[in-house]
Amino acid sequence: MTIRIRGLATGGLLTGALLATTSLASAETLTIATVNNGDMIRMQKLTDDFTAKNPGIELEWVTLEENVLRQRVTTDIATKGGQYDVMTIGTYEVPIWAKLGWLHELSMPADYDVDDLLPSIRDGLTADGKLYAAPFYGESSMVMYRTDLFEAAGLDMPDAPTWDFVADAARKLTDKDNELYGICLRGKAGWGENMAFLSAAANSFGAKWFDMDWNAQFDSPEWNETLTFYVNLMNDAGPPGASSNGFNENLALFQTGKCAMWIDATVAASFVSNPDDSQVADSVGFALAPDNGLGKRGNWLWAWTLGIPASSEKVEAAEKFIAWATSKAYLELVAENEGWANVPPGTRTSLYENPKYQEAAPFAAMTLSSIQAADPKNPTVDEVPYVGVQFVAIPEFQGIGTAVGQQFSAALAGQITVEQALANAQTLTEREMKRAGY
Repeated sequence: MTIRIRGLATGGLLTGALLATTSLASAETLTIATVNNGDMIRMQKLTDDFTAKNPGIELEWVTLEENVLRQRVTTDIATKGGQYDVMTIGTYEVPIWAKLGWLHELSMPADYDVDDLLPSIRDGLTADGKLYAAPFYGESSMVMYRTDLFEAAGLDMPDAPTWDFVADAARKLTDKDNELYGICLRGKAGWGENMAFLSAAANSFGAKWFDMDWNAQFDSPEWNETLTFYVNLMNDAGPPGASSNGFNENLALFQTGKCAMWIDATVAASFVSNPDDSQVADSVGFALAPDNGLGKRGNWLWAWTLGIPASSEKVEAAEKFIAWATSKAYLELVAENEGWANVPPGTRTSLYENPKYQEAAPFAAMTLSSIQAADPKNPTVDEVPYVGVQFVAIPEFQGIGTAVGQQFSAALAGQITVEQALANAQTLTEREMKRAGY
């Protein structure tokens, strides 16, 4: 009897061990490529919720700086490299890659509520009526400013400022001896870094990338006015080394009290308003991106999204993760752990109808207004043949935009003149467009 009991016990242990081993062996590991922005870092900290609900799925993260992420995921998906099962990509890539057959169409569960996604965000992730990526957060751009500094200087920020007002205020508020800079703007080269800001700003100056015959327009007076305005403003009122500053660098400058104004992604609002992260959290105001009286504001439209490359063989597990990370329930999970003000913004209508969010996030209304004001189908003052506010939705733009961004970053750094930068941009864009057959 004793032997029989021991045998049963031993058998039970062996069976348990075999089941555990089988479970581990059958577990799928999703490799997720993402950007090193605050909302994505927060998501990684909360994924125990996902793995607890999906014990057969393990997660492996590849977290990269924005420019590096774009380069690596583009190379991987174009070559069918298969390194990633979920990619963090944006509204530029999704429609183009979907039409090339590089992305899996998403099949979301019934309770996901696709119809709750903000229309302009959802449209940017759709090709032929099918959804190819789900938005983790959506954004436009706006002015974030120090209300205490404006009050002390006797300045009153309008809800809808002009570029002239912003430039004048920036120069008045600059105190370089005390490391206070009137304005912080992106200078780091990249089609999604400095060119996101400059392309959107150029729209409000009447500039455009191409005319209706796809001729490059960097030799236009409007582009000269845009780039001259930017370089002069940053020289007078910007921080040193601005040509190396992207979103994260300027966020750090603003949070530590070194910027009187910052024009950038609306998603930054929760980070500059969070007293745990920001030294100026109690004195931040928000305004629409500036205009020049020509009917267009200098704000963009973007979403960081999660998509599945066609090379992935773990589509079902990847869809489960994407549904979790972009769901209403995830917003509630963040709210429970971090507060409603810190949930990923800009994706769902229901969020902006939620009284808890409206109360906790003083920037909510301005964010929604900025997103709704951006018009990717009519991005410029004049008619153009392309779609996209801060980018041109053609495959060639990624390379051209980064090359142009390098020229403009060099002009900001004083390595070349504005005129040289524009001439170089014109030449390289003409060459690449001719090579592409336009």
